[in-house]
Amino acid sequence: MAGQLIQVATNTVTSAVASVTLTGIDSDDVYMLSASGIVVPASSDGQLRVTVGGTADTTANYDVAYKGLRADTTFSNISSTNGTSFGQVFQWSTYTTSGITGNGIVYLYNFNNASEYSFITNESSTQWQNGVLGMQGGGVHTVAQACNGIQWFGSGGNITAGTFTLYKVV
Repeated sequence: MAGQLIQVATNTVTSAVASVTLTGIDSDDVYMLSASGIVVPASSDGQLRVTVGGTADTTANYDVAYKGLRADTTFSNISSTNGTSFGQVFQWSTYTTSGITGNGIVYLYNFNNASEYSFITNESSTQWQNGVLGMQGGGVHTVAQACNGIQWFGSGGNITAGTFTLYKVV
């Protein structure tokens, strides 16, 4: 049946960790990362990297573009080229309150294909001191290589809570 999700890997964070890595991408299917109840320190962004052989690729080959949808002010445009991660998939960097909670969905394309660039699309929401912030956009890792997973990390410190689940979309 089309449109089913098959769980590949999951990790629930209950004490501080620097990153969460989920592997198991082994086909050319689309994959989906679900992230819920994420808590990172104030002034930190939720960021992603592809993994190759289970190790995060930290090379400067990530290009991204996002739209920040804010309840308290105007929308923002965020873009960069040649970064070392997919950047602000979840944005908290301008906030000073601890314990901000985020949720989101990221779709992963071409990850298993060694002849194509891997790319993502994302949508996320964050509850913070001034209301709700949404991020929507995508990115591309400009290296033609097979990637077997995804690493999630906070740019400004450890992840203290959250559930991260990788699914295959069939």
